[in-house]
Amino acid sequence: MTAHSELRLLPWSGPDGKPCYLSTDDDSSHLSRLADSTEAIQLGLASDLATRALEVLSDEKTAPEDLRNLSANLVGALRDILRVATSRGHRLPTPQPSAQGGDGNPQLPAAAFG
Repeated sequence: MTAHSELRLLPWSGPDGKPCYLSTDDDSSHLSRLADSTEAIQLGLASDLATRALEVLSDEKTAPEDLRNLSANLVGALRDILRVATSRGHRLPTPQPSAQGGDGNPQLPAAAFG
């Protein structure tokens, strides 16, 4: 497998909400490490928010305004997580053509099925 050579989608937006990209072959560069750290923070915050959401939703006395705020926070976290998933998906290695079948799909040897 070879590394994917596209630009890296960064976990933050630029001016006017436009996506930001990084072009580097150095995964340990300052900006790459900053992006990795930001992604980790976003994932952690989303996890904490999911836990909080379960608490809020299980409370029958939760006010409608609190539910609206929770919904807005969940949408923001989902947007961040989708950006992280997209970025990481684009950086997955791509299979070599010799490891693919005639239709372009990866093929497993018969021995893999027992």
